[in-house]
Amino acid sequence: MSWSINEVSRLAKVSSRTLRHYDAIGLLPPAFTDHSGRRFYGEDELLRLQQILLLRNLGLSLDAIAEVQASQSKQSAVTALRKHREWLSAERKRLGRLIKTVDGTIDHLQKGGEMAPESMFEGFEHNPYEAEARERWGDTVVDEAYARLRNLSPEQAKQAQEGFWTVAAAVRELRDSGAPVEDPRVQEAIEDLHKWLELSWTPNRESFSGLADMYVDDERFRRNIGRGDDAFVEYLRDAMKVYAETRLS
Repeated sequence: MSWSINEVSRLAKVSSRTLRHYDAIGLLPPAFTDHSGRRFYGEDELLRLQQILLLRNLGLSLDAIAEVQASQSKQSAVTALRKHREWLSAERKRLGRLIKTVDGTIDHLQKGGEMAPESMFEGFEHNPYEAEARERWGDTVVDEAYARLRNLSPEQAKQAQEGFWTVAAAVRELRDSGAPVEDPRVQEAIEDLHKWLELSWTPNRESFSGLADMYVDDERFRRNIGRGDDAFVEYLRDAMKVYAETRLS
């Protein structure tokens, strides 16, 4: 049983270009190629691709993934998958609590009656940066940001939750393919990052460039964004600074 590169691209929701890049760097060679050079993948390759995508989702660089796979037995592969499953299970439970909270609020608004204040915030995570943001930028800026977030449509709210990591994944893939930070594709991704930020505040050239520096200089942001890949955070910073200099005022 085998699948062509186009079929794998469709199944895994990754571009054919990404699969060719994984082949070029020795991360995911195909099972075989036909007489025309078209790549085909077997079940072993699909399992390997699944692991690559799981580890990418955890924030590992391609070099780190290659090291993991080179030193990994089937048993350690199962161990890694089990750890990722634990994280996914915990995230599902957290989202389940949020859904229950929202459902309870909807029911309260439609039917009236009492709703304990503490039950309105079950499942929400405290923002550890709020106090620092108020000290750095002032209450007005933070309050306006919260006001914007409260008025988001459901589609915008989903974008606010997922937007940064969608951009980060796109930028990481371009970085791994060798694209320079000035590449139009990289700058388009950074434009999406700026649009994501505009859901809560509108950074100008100075503040966007300052945010880029903070991603690298502040260990908390660097660790959260890079997840061990500091070079990626530096690449993101440099791309943001190019965008600030060329597109913002």
